[in-house]
Amino acid sequence: MAHRGASGTCPENTMAAFERAVELGANGIETDVHLTRDGRLALIHDATLDRTTGEPGSIRGLDFAEIREKDAGSWFGQEFRGQKVPAMEELFELAKGRDLFLNVELKFGSEPYPGMEEAVIAVIRRYGMEDQVILSSFNHDSLALVKRLAPEVRTGILYGENLFEPWNYAAGFGTDALHAWHGVVTPEKVKGADERGLVYFPYTINEAEEMKRLIQAGVAGVITDYPDLGWECYREAAEGAGGKV
Repeated sequence: MAHRGASGTCPENTMAAFERAVELGANGIETDVHLTRDGRLALIHDATLDRTTGEPGSIRGLDFAEIREKDAGSWFGQEFRGQKVPAMEELFELAKGRDLFLNVELKFGSEPYPGMEEAVIAVIRRYGMEDQVILSSFNHDSLALVKRLAPEVRTGILYGENLFEPWNYAAGFGTDALHAWHGVVTPEKVKGADERGLVYFPYTINEAEEMKRLIQAGVAGVITDYPDLGWECYREAAEGAGGKV
């Protein structure tokens, strides 16, 4: 799963990064969503524009049209000049009709965005992509609300702690996946989750040895800035396991 698209080689959360992920054969794309002042869904990691556009401004304090005026590519390389902050619909247009899974992280900045869960669910339903999308967040209240509003939409809890029996915590609000920091994922945790119908998508793994360790542990997928490295590690792990990975 390409983290913010193929963000190791392209400016994160841009159409260039998403398209490159597809070219590299990623099964899925991970991205981040914020709500703009005028209620649009913008794909950007930070709550502000500063880091990836070089200009000040908060996402919640600007209309989408104002955000689209900014250059979200030059900070990474001049060949990406003119890349824009995408709307969520643009990524859905890219993914619809493809064998491509979308992991959309619901962001919340310093405080939640009122109505963002409803807006995201509406786009998923409008595109008929309930089977292609999972919503993740560090804001677990947000994921619980998603499940109340749209039980058919899959959710994954993001966390970085070494939780004891995380499947029991996840069962409290019906989540479908565990999106854990890779350092707390063990074969025993993967097995325990699998026995209870939950899958692991650990984040963000860019080292080959750690990636192979997690693949061999049986995770459902890895979130990485380098999807081509992901495929290389899957092939090596499969060869070492007699093709059973």
